[in-house]
Amino acid sequence: MADRQFIRYTIEDRVATLVIDHPPVNAFNKQTVTELDGAIDELLANADVKVIIITGGGQMAFVAGADIGEINALVKGQDVAGSQAFIEQGQRVFTKIENAHKPVIAAINGFCLGGGLELAMSCHIRICGDRARLGQPEINLGIIPGWGGTQRLPRLISKGKAIEIILTGDQITAQEAKALGLVNLVVPGDAVMRQAKGLAGKLAAKSAVAMAAVLRAVNSGQGLPLAEGLAKERDQFITLSGSEDTLEGVSAFLEKRQPQFKDK
Repeated sequence: MADRQFIRYTIEDRVATLVIDHPPVNAFNKQTVTELDGAIDELLANADVKVIIITGGGQMAFVAGADIGEINALVKGQDVAGSQAFIEQGQRVFTKIENAHKPVIAAINGFCLGGGLELAMSCHIRICGDRARLGQPEINLGIIPGWGGTQRLPRLISKGKAIEIILTGDQITAQEAKALGLVNLVVPGDAVMRQAKGLAGKLAAKSAVAMAAVLRAVNSGQGLPLAEGLAKERDQFITLSGSEDTLEGVSAFLEKRQPQFKDK
């Protein structure tokens, strides 16, 4: 693992836990996003990793947004090229997470605002502490979300509610986020990592090739007419036909035993 200042990860039982640790609130600056990008590349390439958990260091925040100091420098300097590079970097990294062939779980342990919510929305599953607050407060700075907030939020919840959250900049509670379908599960704050690791362990026992096929089918079919989406699903189903894991899974079911997948 490369020497990094703000990103660290551990691997145990085929589950990687990646921690964003940039005190005091884990804000995203250019270095943190660059380190996140490199760490994600390493974990996706590591055959010993089947599931990735992303969480925030400390007790206060998952990620409480972008580094306002860096944004201020771009704005004051009217640095259009710098602003474009800043936006494109975050969009590229988060799209890489969204399109990952391994499940990525966001363990939201505190404030999840701005770029933090955009990161969480790029993950495949979101587990949230009961005292966390979520939102896109960029409008309060006279800017807009730039790392996917205006695009992913309306895809996860209703368009009208997404527009309300982005236009007001208001924070919502974990319970509201769950009711809207923005997060999968709300648990006591001290149980977030336990729940995330429990789910990750369950997924790690599945076939890696089948999980990758699920993610490809869902992502490639998103937004397409149903007939085109069904074709994407068909193609992924066919890619699994005759694989070692498919043969093992079907055999194990018929033989009334637990499958032993080899991820092939």
